[in-house]
Amino acid sequence: MITFVSAILLLIAGYLIYGAFVEKVFGVDPKRATPATTLTDGVDFVPMGWGRIFLIQFLNIAGLGPIFGAVAGALWGPVAFFWIVFGNIFAGAVHDYFSGMLSMRNNGQSVPEIVGKYLGNGFRQFMRGLRCC
Repeated sequence: MITFVSAILLLIAGYLIYGAFVEKVFGVDPKRATPATTLTDGVDFVPMGWGRIFLIQFLNIAGLGPIFGAVAGALWGPVAFFWIVFGNIFAGAVHDYFSGMLSMRNNGQSVPEIVGKYLGNGFRQFMRGLRCC
């Protein structure tokens, strides 16, 4: 139980401390309109409330957790518990945040399209291939 409570406290601290640091480094402009409001088309770009967006993000993240956590625990033992916590704080959350913010700054484009814009068509096709697998 101590391990579980420690992990929860670490996740909360990571959100509050490291999340604020990442937000400061990225330079968020809270007044910038999102592509959902500037490009509203009723299909791909639809404005939603905070509660619905949170639920979608939570389900995307929480869907893999029970599967990956059990497999990692079986393979590597209790140390996997901390690996999952630190991985979520320093890798997963930052990746999700940065990819969302980059998409927002590029009119809602997907990651392969953004990669192609900056690194060329070869990398765009490579990323498209990764997305299908």
